[in-house]
Amino acid sequence: MASLTLDRVTKIFGDEGNDIIAVDDLSIDTENGEFIVLVGPSGCGKSTTLRMIAGLESITEGEIRIDETVVNDQQPQNRNMAMVFQSYALYPHMTVRENMRFGLEESTDLSDEEINQQVEETATMMGIEELLDRKPSELSGGQQQRVALGRAIVRDPQIFLLDEPLANLDAKLRAQMRTELQRLHDELGVTTVYVTHDQTEAMTMSDRVAILNDGALQQVATPLEAYHRPANQFVAGFIGEPTMNFFEMEVQGSRLTGDTFTYPLSEEVKGSIGDVTHVILGIRPEDIDLISEVEEEHDFETTVDVVEPKGNENNVYLTFDESGEGGKTLVAVVDGLQSVEAGQPTVARIPQTAIHIFDANTGQALHNRSLEEAEEIEPRI
Repeated sequence: MASLTLDRVTKIFGDEGNDIIAVDDLSIDTENGEFIVLVGPSGCGKSTTLRMIAGLESITEGEIRIDETVVNDQQPQNRNMAMVFQSYALYPHMTVRENMRFGLEESTDLSDEEINQQVEETATMMGIEELLDRKPSELSGGQQQRVALGRAIVRDPQIFLLDEPLANLDAKLRAQMRTELQRLHDELGVTTVYVTHDQTEAMTMSDRVAILNDGALQQVATPLEAYHRPANQFVAGFIGEPTMNFFEMEVQGSRLTGDTFTYPLSEEVKGSIGDVTHVILGIRPEDIDLISEVEEEHDFETTVDVVEPKGNENNVYLTFDESGEGGKTLVAVVDGLQSVEAGQPTVARIPQTAIHIFDANTGQALHNRSLEEAEEIEPRI
């Protein structure tokens, strides 16, 4: 096991005058044994970052350190890392046993007996011991993924690098493999860097998430912090499904005024905004309550536009205009047993304890809900 440090790492592709900055001044410290997930939209630089860590891509600027050793110029085979690819990259002409043996044969002086023992122990751990004499073409996608993981584990590396390893699996198998990967990490305790565009994987598997956009790091935080205390509007909008509701508002005294509604603020929340006058009000769909009538100043009359039943919950799309034309949509998530129908008038409660406020010009967070309040909320059933 080892710690991993990215110190102001930059990667630029192209010739002078036609440069593309794929990764821009990226700094992340990963602790010994930590599971960190790089997440972001396609093209944000996460896979390029992983390839630079592995040594498959050169670094334009900055340093990558394993413990205290700078590895910028080390060859991939000398970095003591193991990488699992999205495509699995199994040798089709080799059996599972031969695939898992290959790395040990090439990089160690272990005897055949010792290699076989390590392969069989790892195969048992992965639940693929009965597949050792099959070839990749005889395996399902999930079995191939286990073999790819087993081939990495058998090398006993300091660091695991996983590049969207579950992307080719169906939804049910992805959920199962997420659990297995967490169990394996707990058992092995190896520092792991995992790349994905899937926020569910990022939130459920990581000790911390590093959110990237356009090659730049937006925030490094625990999943809970990223969800409830996003550093900026991009993070707030990227993390969470359905995405956070956003409304452009002007600060007028102790109120936020927008095209569709006016939102009163307490003195404490108003104080966190400072002198900013143009802001974005954010509220997560699951923090909105639908009630029958207006009872307080943060309740707003709306009309149900569309209902998306999901079984355990419903996504409800609301408009502030009864006609549903030209009005800003507000998305709420309610219990699946709560009866809601299109065209129905309802009242949306947007509690001040759950709102987020961002600078409309910079996107930076000015006010987030507190984690203490978030932890007090009863979990949904």
